[in-house]
Amino acid sequence: MDIPYTTQARPDTGVYNAKVGVWLFLASEVMLFGALFSAYILLRVGALPADWPHGLLNIPIGTFNTAVLITSSVTVVMAWASLKMGRFDRFKIFQTITVLCALAFLGIKTFEYRDKFTHYEVWKTDGSRLTGHIEGKPAFLTLDKLKDAKVEKIHFLPDPHHYAEGRLAARKHDVEHKAVEIPVSDIKRLSAFVPAHSTYFAIYFTLTGLHALHVLGGAIVIAYLLGPGSRMWFTEPERFINRVETSGLFWHFVDLVWIFLFPVLYLL
Repeated sequence: MDIPYTTQARPDTGVYNAKVGVWLFLASEVMLFGALFSAYILLRVGALPADWPHGLLNIPIGTFNTAVLITSSVTVVMAWASLKMGRFDRFKIFQTITVLCALAFLGIKTFEYRDKFTHYEVWKTDGSRLTGHIEGKPAFLTLDKLKDAKVEKIHFLPDPHHYAEGRLAARKHDVEHKAVEIPVSDIKRLSAFVPAHSTYFAIYFTLTGLHALHVLGGAIVIAYLLGPGSRMWFTEPERFINRVETSGLFWHFVDLVWIFLFPVLYLL
């Protein structure tokens, strides 16, 4: 039994089945990310300006990753257009670039995550706080681990303070980029930039982690169409073109989500 409307448009919708399915799926994705963005807005508006961090993310790297995804959106369209013109060889080239862009994006994101796991904030008992790196200490360090190891002091390399009320004070006391020794007894709380650090990082890892899973899923589908799935081109070319088109629609959605994520999390 043949599946109907794999290449021809349905009379009720005007598009073939796969495109109907992917648009319905993308509608559910819009509701998912829309709810998460709405939650972010409510939490952001309800937070005190002095307590909301700024500048904790690497904007140049985020900008480069944005360019990588935009490039992949162009190549996925060029791959589909190549098939429409009967140029299977060019399709392979453009789809390969798309997959490489996806892998580059995930690799850069992994580097960003690793940096956050080794970047700390110290809340001191006198009410002050510093952000920076702990020299010679592993990732995911906590105050309890320091006390269990009977560490008396840490060598801390502060960077510019990332909170509204502390940036001027940090410059005034000239503590930026100079290693300081902090007694463990003077530390009230210690946390890497992980989800447990604050609402901001809980949102950051939730949104970017979910988006990264979508990038991975999309890359797997595109890689399949580039590899084993491309055999359909020689038997059912129109159906194969439709598959490439629907995968491209999902990929454009993934890119569009990042275009919203980048300014919201990195710039605002």
